[in-house]
Amino acid sequence: MATSPVEVLFLGSGDAFGSGGRFQACISVRTPSDRFLLDCGASSLIPMKRARIDPREVSKILVSHLHGDHFGGIPFFVLDAQLVTKRTAPLTVIGPPGLRERVTAAMEVLFPGSASARRIFDLRLVELAPRAAAAIDGIVVTAFPVINASGATPYALRVETAGRVIAYSGDTEWTPALVEAARGADLFICEAYFFEKKSKGHLDYSTFLSRRGEFSCGRIVLTHMSEDMLARSDEIEEVPAVDGLRVSL
Repeated sequence: MATSPVEVLFLGSGDAFGSGGRFQACISVRTPSDRFLLDCGASSLIPMKRARIDPREVSKILVSHLHGDHFGGIPFFVLDAQLVTKRTAPLTVIGPPGLRERVTAAMEVLFPGSASARRIFDLRLVELAPRAAAAIDGIVVTAFPVINASGATPYALRVETAGRVIAYSGDTEWTPALVEAARGADLFICEAYFFEKKSKGHLDYSTFLSRRGEFSCGRIVLTHMSEDMLARSDEIEEVPAVDGLRVSL
């Protein structure tokens, strides 16, 4: 039987606070020739190693925005690459403007001296311009500015890889940019933080549902759910993410 060209694995589908006992945002995308991550929350190495994924297989980390539950795992990932797995292949980290400064600062706070230490592999930090498709290491990424106060421009990401398109909202209030990012995508991964409650910087499920008809995409998976949302999961029409969920495209 032929295998799917792209497999999406939700290593972490939770929010910043571990609601439902879930790991923070970390989504693995595997193609026949590559593996990369969408976000890398502080807890990301744990589910990755539980899933027996060798971090050396990860060529790239795409960061939606600069909150710790979405990029805070990068210092741990880099130190693991240097000291544990002895990585030699380059690692590319791709994200919004301010990525380089924030990753460097986080590394220095968590592991003083680690940002300037001589590495056995090349760490490449790439900052995306808005709405400009960028071909990077075999994928094409387009970043759409969204609404979330993270100290730098937050993005929804549209990724083209192995003939498939994956769109990812990151964290954001409702914005038409989500419709743009998801247009024609095979999979749209969208946050739904609360069921009805409005929260600055986040999308609630009732608002998503009221806008559902605007999305012209394939499958939709909802992620980054709070305890409020999880308690009403039986009312959700779309597929709710759980840690370990696999989606084949």
